[in-house]
Amino acid sequence: MNKKVTFWFGILGVLFFIVPSILGGFQFENYSHIHQYISESYAVDSPYGIYIRVFGFIPSGILIILFSLSAIKFLPKSKWTQLGLVGFAWLYGFGTILVSIFPCDIGCNKELIDPSFSQLIHTLVGGITYTFVPFCLILIGFAAKTWKEGKSIMILSLLCGIIAMILTLLLSSNPIGQYLGLYQRIIEGSILLWILTFAFYIKKQN
Repeated sequence: MNKKVTFWFGILGVLFFIVPSILGGFQFENYSHIHQYISESYAVDSPYGIYIRVFGFIPSGILIILFSLSAIKFLPKSKWTQLGLVGFAWLYGFGTILVSIFPCDIGCNKELIDPSFSQLIHTLVGGITYTFVPFCLILIGFAAKTWKEGKSIMILSLLCGIIAMILTLLLSSNPIGQYLGLYQRIIEGSILLWILTFAFYIKKQN
């Protein structure tokens, strides 16, 4: 596998996440990207939820796993690099796949009142993903200090990791809050920005 293929794994992984995140809201007349979770657009019994999951988020998760794992061979050997990227692959990539296989109930049942099995798995996996992915980015940031021209990746990794961590704390402190959709999208946006930047970094390595 060469750098160009790895680069496109990352780019396409991001695109397959962003496009359904935007289009999914058009299924509902009053859907709000500020007030509602992304998951609500592909919840159980949503009009086009199955298509959003199968042709959007699941391929995105697969591509992100391939991107993260294949990127390792283009970087200096480091236990922090490997731990961060392997952790990111399985927590974020595989996490995206799992929450798609197990969608939430209609409205995402934020108070978990008589939740379905799918809702419980969705909530658990989502919580684990948002809790630990920021640490993966921070680990990669520390590792990037030793990479060729790695200062920008170091700064971005630390910044995105810290932003995602703070917003995750805000989200978990009030999971039925008014701006939960906004908080989630800032978390996802920081992670997706990191993937895009990292993909271009990998592409230009000698």
